Formats: sequence, C-alpha cells, structure tokens
Amino acid sequence: MRKLIVGLLTVFLVAGCSTGKDAVSQGDTFQFVAPGGKTDIVYDASDRKTVPNLSGDDLMNDGKQLSLADFKGKVVVLNIWGQWCAPCRTESPEMEKLYQATQAQGVQVLGFDVRDYDRSAPQDFMRNRGLTYPSIYDPAGRGLLKLSGYPVNVVPSTIVIDKQQRVAAVYLRTLLAGDIQPLVQQLAAE
Repeated sequence: MRKLIVGLLTVFLVAGCSTGKDAVSQGDTFQFVAPGGKTDIVYDASDRKTVPNLSGDDLMNDGKQLSLADFKGKVVVLNIWGQWCAPCRTESPEMEKLYQATQAQGVQVLGFDVRDYDRSAPQDFMRNRGLTYPSIYDPAGRGLLKLSGYPVNVVPSTIVIDKQQRVAAVYLRTLLAGDIQPLVQQLAAE
C-alpha cells in the first residue's frame, strides 16, 4: 500500500511541475505534442516554434552531409521514411510529385531515412522509384532525437517547416501530394 501511495504522489508531483496547456506553448523551441491524439496538426503562425537543425549523411552521396540549415529561406517538407515500410512505398512517389510541382516555388522535400542498416537498400529504393529529392541517411534515427517528444517510431511521418525554420505542420500518417500541397504553397507564398 505504501508503494502505491508513494507512486501516486510521484505522478502528481511530476504532473504538477508542468505548466501551460501543452509543451508547444513553452519556450521558443519546437517540442512535439499531439493534442487529443491528432494525426494532422497544423500550427498558426503565432504558435510555430523553431525546429532544431537536423543533419546527417546524404543517402545518395556517401561522405556528403545534409542539413536542414542548407535550406534556409525555403519551405521544407521533411518526410521520415524507410524502404522496409510498406506505406512508404505509396507515399514516396507522392513526395516526388509534390517536389516536382512545388520546387520552383521555393519548396524542398527532404527525406529522412531511418532503420535501414544496409545503405544499399534505401539507395535502390530511391533509384527504383525515380526519387530526385535528397534524403538524410540515419539508420539509428539519432538525428530525430533533437525533436523533443517526437514519436520517432511513427514511420512514415512528415513535418512541414516554414521559411523561418519553424514547424508549421506535423502529419503522423501516410500522405498524398494533394493532402499537403495547398498548405505548402500557402507557406511558400508567405
């Protein structure tokens, strides 16, 4: 009984230490929260928080580094994927379609390949599907740990980042190009 009471008190103390409506409302750095378990979360411009600089090896160019900072001033569609992921097989051509339709407007699709421990498999995946946008190769997913609270086990998922490198939207599901193209074009026009 005593252990139960101590456990409950610990939970209440930890819960009592948090402030604000959710973690997104705290500070100026992005911290992920899915209010009410939503899978599509779009942030108003006044609620957007800066995303940490994600970086890693360029999947297709061994030895070259890619960084989110390389795309400052552009809208970035950061797509988290893996060649082992069945929904990614549907989503990847949609990301290419989005990239081709919006790159002239200042939109960059950037893949983030996770849990592929043999580099040749995701490279073949990209070549076989004709994907021309770059991808960061991060088999362990360590780069995503910079995204405080982000559910790194949700693959595929997509983070839309505005021109000021702030998170504008998070999608924890498979997307079609048409699902996010209007938002991406709106952000590119800002």
